[in-house]
Amino acid sequence: MSTDPTSGLSTATTALTSASDRIRVVLVGTQHPGNIGSAARAMKTMGLSRLVLVAPERAPDADSYALAAGADDVLAAAAIHPTLAEAIADCRVVLGCTARSRRIALEELEPREAGVRAVRDAQGGGEIALVFGRERTGLSNDEYELCHAAVHIPANPDYSSLNLAMAVQVLSYEIRMAALATAPAAVGEGERPEPPASHAEMESFFAQLAETLDAIDFHKGRAPESAMRKLRRLFLRAQPDAREVRILRGVLADAQRMARLAGERGA
Repeated sequence: MSTDPTSGLSTATTALTSASDRIRVVLVGTQHPGNIGSAARAMKTMGLSRLVLVAPERAPDADSYALAAGADDVLAAAAIHPTLAEAIADCRVVLGCTARSRRIALEELEPREAGVRAVRDAQGGGEIALVFGRERTGLSNDEYELCHAAVHIPANPDYSSLNLAMAVQVLSYEIRMAALATAPAAVGEGERPEPPASHAEMESFFAQLAETLDAIDFHKGRAPESAMRKLRRLFLRAQPDAREVRILRGVLADAQRMARLAGERGA
């Protein structure tokens, strides 16, 4: 029997690489360039390399590279997008890290649960995003609504001050632990014949759903926001694949057509 302690580590590292290739850390509106470098360092120590910046107040600079402490490759390869929607358009799962309670109800995950989910879905072929907001104010409500679930780090309530890089470190660690715990035979098990729809496909579906509900007067004068939030949660929980979304959009298109015909007959 082999007693080589590196054999299991090598297999686990392969599992981590498979997952990390599909996991991106997205920093939104970062105010201090040094925090970008510290976040890159936190990622690299846990085997993550895909850094995405959304409308940073200042681009990475000398302070960023100094605080990256050798994670220069992560910084240099960072993609920059003007909006969060563009940065996550191709993602299957978007996890928003937040330090405060919200009126917008999302599924809530602890960091360990988030790490397991991210690795599982990444190994199944999906693109995964961990989204972190601004240092002082976090994510806006509009940005938060683009996420599929919320991640809250259960820090000391009497002193819950975690800086951006610390939060990135906690989530990156949980991802590494989830990947290291993944048995090689389990990689790809349960993989669906067709992967769930991308973030962009789901957002297009939600836009058409909102238009259709208006066309059939579903809300009856009530504010549509509450119903749409509940419907978003329902469909995101179901994780329809791209083919299923196309079928749903076909149903909506027919409903819109019938609403137009009814309107023309009543005119």
